[in-house]
Amino acid sequence: MALSLIACSSNQSLQEYYVENSENPNFLSIDLPASLLNMEEAALTATQREALASLRKLNVLAFKKTDANSAAFESEKAKVKSILKNKNFNELMKVNTSFGKASIRYVGEDDAIDEMIIYGDNADKGFLLVRVLGDNMNPANMAQFMQALQKTDYKGEGLEKLADLIKG
Repeated sequence: MALSLIACSSNQSLQEYYVENSENPNFLSIDLPASLLNMEEAALTATQREALASLRKLNVLAFKKTDANSAAFESEKAKVKSILKNKNFNELMKVNTSFGKASIRYVGEDDAIDEMIIYGDNADKGFLLVRVLGDNMNPANMAQFMQALQKTDYKGEGLEKLADLIKG
């Protein structure tokens, strides 16, 4: 019982961070339902369909760094990294991308993830925090899902401002 209270508390902490900054002009906040991905008609394998069914939505929070807000950038980046150090966030992997360094963490059991957090930052452009919310997501299935996403008609609807942020 205590473990579930701690997990809720850490989720609330990250959720509170999202809510607190969703109206902040330094941030871009986007909530995307999984249905926006237009994958119902795609030719998916059973594993890919299972991965899709486990997804509910994605919450995206991005900080666009400018010369005028670089102190705020450092402060907000430190806050996010502090939140993500909570022991309830299990690190899945670290990656280097063209945008910068990123990490993927999750909340839940190894084979039944309820929340996946993707965090990446770039000293020049800012940082990106994505919460992938679902029910009993399987990490192996999520890799299959990413392959399936390439087969869809999804063209990034709703992510135009985010693409602009990443491009600089």
